[in-house]
Amino acid sequence: MIRILLAEDQAMLRGALSALLSLESDLEVVGSAADGEAAWREVQRLKPDVLVTDIERPGLTGLELAQRIARHELPVKVVIVTTFARAGFLRRALDAGVRGYLLKDAPAEQLADAIRNVQRGGRAIDPQLAIDAWGEADPLSDRERQALRLAGEGLSASEIAQQLNLSHGTVRNYLSEAIGKLGVGNRIEAYRLARQKGWL
Repeated sequence: MIRILLAEDQAMLRGALSALLSLESDLEVVGSAADGEAAWREVQRLKPDVLVTDIERPGLTGLELAQRIARHELPVKVVIVTTFARAGFLRRALDAGVRGYLLKDAPAEQLADAIRNVQRGGRAIDPQLAIDAWGEADPLSDRERQALRLAGEGLSASEIAQQLNLSHGTVRNYLSEAIGKLGVGNRIEAYRLARQKGWL
């Protein structure tokens, strides 16, 4: 049996995925979590073979969760199921050690096949996204990305500094670097462009 943990913030979708996967004789959904931190605790407690997660959710994002799993060298394979058909997200997911990346409008049987393929050591990537992913590299550093994401949520430089445990000047530098790299006029434009490209 392939043991699966589901991390999805929408309860109805989480239930539907669980029901669909449970129909497969070789797949077992051993747990589910609504947010990233809960998913991380469940990964450590249940030690699933495969984590199926979305990208955006409360707490840790799916990509941050994958990075944490890789950093702790846990033998959990990550499959992302998302609405974000953006090459930038896929590139970051692959960099974080994600083995599968599917879109939510894919047929249900594709997810079960992807889980089996990933468990065998393969990859399961949406083909069109795979082609697009190598078009344009993400210029942002992790810290620039964090600062820009918080700026896009409406936080001031001082609030960002407090949240990231950095000095006000350091945050201003990160935001300024991001604006410069993206060739835009201000932090909000930088946030919008980075989101559009899938870099946030």
